[in-house]
Amino acid sequence: MYLEIITPDKKVYAGEVEAAQFPGANGSFEVLNSHAPLISTLENGRIRITTKQGQEFFTVDGGVVEVLNNKIIVLAESVTE
Repeated sequence: MYLEIITPDKKVYAGEVEAAQFPGANGSFEVLNSHAPLISTLENGRIRITTKQGQEFFTVDGGVVEVLNNKIIVLAESVTE
């Protein structure tokens, strides 16, 4: 899957991932390959991404995530690594 994490200031992350976990408004959820399309709001919390190299974490201050055709786009208010 391809993931982009974008803030109003810059593109924080762009690349291939095997899995991504998000702090959704109704609880944490994980997206895997061939996930059903969805749009969700994000709470303040941590995004965990899993790549072939290991795991990375990003802390977001709210935002929106869209999953469609193995592409994930995160529009975040702000992000810290």
